[in-house]
Amino acid sequence: MNINILDNDQLVLMDQLISDANTVLVVCHKSPDGDAVGSTLGWAEFMRHRGKDVTVIVPDQYPDFLKWLPNTEKIVRYDKHTEKCDMLFKIADLIFCLDFNTPSRVDEMQQALVSSPAKKVQIDHHLKPDLDAALVVSHPEASSTCELVFRIVWQMGAFDQLDKQFAVPVYCGMMTDTGGFTFNSNRPEIFLIISELLTKHIDKDRIYRNVFHNYSENRIRLMGYVMYEKLQYMPEYHAAFYSLTRDELKRFNYIKGDTEGLVNIPQQIKGLKLSISLREDTEKPNLVWVSLRSVDDFPCNLMAEEFFNGGGHLNASGGRVDGSIEDAIEITKKAIIAYQNKLK
Repeated sequence: MNINILDNDQLVLMDQLISDANTVLVVCHKSPDGDAVGSTLGWAEFMRHRGKDVTVIVPDQYPDFLKWLPNTEKIVRYDKHTEKCDMLFKIADLIFCLDFNTPSRVDEMQQALVSSPAKKVQIDHHLKPDLDAALVVSHPEASSTCELVFRIVWQMGAFDQLDKQFAVPVYCGMMTDTGGFTFNSNRPEIFLIISELLTKHIDKDRIYRNVFHNYSENRIRLMGYVMYEKLQYMPEYHAAFYSLTRDELKRFNYIKGDTEGLVNIPQQIKGLKLSISLREDTEKPNLVWVSLRSVDDFPCNLMAEEFFNGGGHLNASGGRVDGSIEDAIEITKKAIIAYQNKLK
């Protein structure tokens, strides 16, 4: 089975760009998830193997349940160390942009990224890549950016020399971006990759527990509150959604990551095709974050593009509503009705 992902020209260019660089940055999108953090940590480990001075920069906070990953203490947050990061962007030779398709996804870090004189390489699995880069490795069919990181490292012949510091975050990112390999994970090469990662003596069961069994009591109570009090089930459309206000999040002492995965739970309802989460931003007024999950061939990404200023994958997408939570609820209802033929 062939797991190579680069064509010959891309392979030569990738190797040349890495060889020519001394100072390397690895960056990801705002509100980093498991795939963003895992891919940046894994790729940074590969860069160390290549002898590079490498720094991982993330735009802002990532979830607490990822802080056990190896080398997270080396991650630099742009929102906390802006001056240092701006300097690094100015002096870098090469920047790897992982797990985002367009510069706006890095939010307040965008200007520093775009204006940096460094050459850029994009490695991503989202649709419509839009980054001025010397090399773009874009494969929307991939399960995750971590999958792409593994395949590139494998193709470049470095996997045998790497250890758990590479394998653990890469496996974690693949696992989280597929919901524990429950969606977007039917291709056989994914499990070939997993089998190779296991040769590095990673404990995949512990990785699962560290991510999915690592929440606070408040998160568990929030989950119960959402499912009992807030879930709106629309059986005639095989859809469900819930909303969370800033005050409700504060009531449960919300921290970054506490709502991760909640949108998947309503999918346990028999026959449900679509689940939507609406969450008020905890700091900015009139901003609601939207997550969509679906099964089979229902196009979350199209609904996200049409109604929620977003996009993503067929069964997992995201977006935003620039308005109140009430606005977001009304838009959600309109979106569900508009797609009723596909839902029924």
